[in-house]
Amino acid sequence: MDLTIYLNMMISAAWYLIPIFIFAIVIKSAWFKGVLGEWQVNLLIKFFLDKNDYHLIKNVTLPTEDGTTQIDHIIVSKYGIFVVETKNMKGWIFGGANQKQWTQQIFKHKSKFQNPLHQNYKHIKTLEDLLLVGSNAKNDYIFSVIIFIGDSTFKTKMPENVRFARGGIEYIKSKTDIIFNVDEVTTIIEQIESGRFERSFKTNRQHIKHVRGIVEEKSDIKYCSKCGADMVLRKANKANKGNNVDNEFWGCSSFPKCRNVLKNESELSVSIDL
Repeated sequence: MDLTIYLNMMISAAWYLIPIFIFAIVIKSAWFKGVLGEWQVNLLIKFFLDKNDYHLIKNVTLPTEDGTTQIDHIIVSKYGIFVVETKNMKGWIFGGANQKQWTQQIFKHKSKFQNPLHQNYKHIKTLEDLLLVGSNAKNDYIFSVIIFIGDSTFKTKMPENVRFARGGIEYIKSKTDIIFNVDEVTTIIEQIESGRFERSFKTNRQHIKHVRGIVEEKSDIKYCSKCGADMVLRKANKANKGNNVDNEFWGCSSFPKCRNVLKNESELSVSIDL
């Protein structure tokens, strides 16, 4: 076979493989997992919440003092306002209401991610600032809901507003006290729609840039892989035997309650979302 023909055949075959390669990269990306998780929650809301009673507003980007914050779903109803944060994750999930960082464990690998309750707290405070006082949208009427999607399992007891898949819908439906009348619901929806940034590629790009800036600022922060507390730089004292005297190391700030020591910086991984 002529070498030129053979090379042309190889190049043609490569062009067919490029889209497959790109697709494989995309579906494994954090962005795609986030979009897929939000889409799944959209379906849950659509099929299991009566649209006559619950009004869904998706992907709401709101201005903050230091930039922007992005809310996955806001559900406005006569029973209150539900701010939903979606997490599409797999593996074992460890966490508590007051911990700064939660832990995801897949086999022996552990990684840290921001406590979604703390993340959603910022969303709620920003929403409170947006809504007018006349709307009666007080903190008691805004509910934080965390919905996990994916092949994940809670390995610690979670607060009642942290649920898996349809459990989040059941939590929303558990709120049955009527708080807002029809006019108030309409007013709240109008305030959110008028106060949000326009849904566009530019808005998403600006928000991503803001998040990356915060990640860079906090990139030197280390968290304990066992309890989630901050790791602090310590120096071995003379009481320690061996050749490690005066050597610096990262130890858990909750010592002596937690005696975890960072042996390898690759052991810790931190994810920050806003």
